[in-house]
Amino acid sequence: MKRLTYLFVFILLAGMTYAQKAKYVFFFIGDGMGVNQVNGTEMYLADKEEGRIGTRQLLFGSFPVAGIATSFSASNPITDSAAGGTALATGSKTYNGAIGVDADKQALRSVAYRAKASGKRVGIATSVSVDHATPAAFYAHQVSRSRYYEIACELPESGFDFFAGAGFLKPATTADKQKATPVYELIEEGGYTIARGIEEYEEKSDEADKMVLIQEEGYASDCLPYALDRDEDDLTLKQITESAIDFLTKDNKKGFFLMVEGGKIDWACHNNDPATVFAEAIDLDQAIGVAYEFYKKHPKETLIVVSADHETGGLGLGTGTYTLNLKALANQRQSLDALSRMITDLRRQETSWEQVKDLLTRRMGFWSELPLKWEQEKALRDAYEASFVKHKVEFKETLYSKTEPLAVVANEVMCEIARLGWTSGSHTAEYVPVYAVGAGSELFMGKMDNTDIPKRIAKAGGYK
Repeated sequence: MKRLTYLFVFILLAGMTYAQKAKYVFFFIGDGMGVNQVNGTEMYLADKEEGRIGTRQLLFGSFPVAGIATSFSASNPITDSAAGGTALATGSKTYNGAIGVDADKQALRSVAYRAKASGKRVGIATSVSVDHATPAAFYAHQVSRSRYYEIACELPESGFDFFAGAGFLKPATTADKQKATPVYELIEEGGYTIARGIEEYEEKSDEADKMVLIQEEGYASDCLPYALDRDEDDLTLKQITESAIDFLTKDNKKGFFLMVEGGKIDWACHNNDPATVFAEAIDLDQAIGVAYEFYKKHPKETLIVVSADHETGGLGLGTGTYTLNLKALANQRQSLDALSRMITDLRRQETSWEQVKDLLTRRMGFWSELPLKWEQEKALRDAYEASFVKHKVEFKETLYSKTEPLAVVANEVMCEIARLGWTSGSHTAEYVPVYAVGAGSELFMGKMDNTDIPKRIAKAGGYK
């Protein structure tokens, strides 16, 4: 009788374990998205849209499971995106700059490869270039993140089913600056169909065996436009996620693994540009919303995990006055990068202070919606005098942009009005958030290291 009881319990437990396996796995990575990037966005939404103190949760902020993760690399307490991406992809620490290799420069196996070996279809998608650090860590193995051509050459070798992003940074130039066979040719020779834009994807997807979706000809190859700067015809992360699901579910009974990166949260944080940061976090949330709609149709078979590779900027919600004024950010009509370009255009002609004031009124809400202190207006006027009158133009350089000095001051004034502070123009060692919903989501509760996340995804998915 005891043996029968034990056998019954074993079969029951085995059945329960099987039922918890995630057939469909979504892994969303907000590059540079620390705890305060999420909290700040939710507080901003409450203030802007509901006129109240508190938070209006992002969709992923409402997921039933939440935790935090450490992000240090093997070479420094502060990781870069390559080591951070490799940790999230492979479950192993490595040195800053490494793509899919360990501290001894030996190749590591990512959770995406494990999913593929388990019979799943695999997709890798991003809002920046397909050969950028985070997406690259899931399919490539290079000693340096700057080996863009060599990274791209590993794409067709991966055998993954779907890739998407802006394009490729060095499509025909090797790391030692030699001309080489364009990666587009290598990708097509590897059995992939390249679609430039959503319309072309829709035309080609039915007949394609494997797909690479990038921006249309004439668009930037390094990134999609910021959400604040987007035109109606621009490719979006939400569209990419919809296309990925559409392609990965085509004639597929075994399930899929899909990694989606919101890459430009990090870029905006490097610029210390909070309005753009919050807009990018909302944009990522909209892409997660597509996955969540899929989850609602397959709740017992789907896992969604959301996290980040590191925090960028050291965003502080409050500057010592016991006040926040996040609603002020709603008056900013474009990213700092776009404002910088507008100011550059003005500087190409003879421009008065009144014309500059008009631009800042229309694009930042200064004076009309946001009264300025005397010191703030003086700082803007001094920047105008130095740049437009004395022609002493010193652009501020960050990792991904060069910014007009007047635009830099305008952004500093906006941060001061909103009562937001920054400790850095680079990465920090702060905790990053972890959210999960669906099959196996209980594995992501509490404090963990970034290397734990792909291991737990593999466990939830039952990957080899």
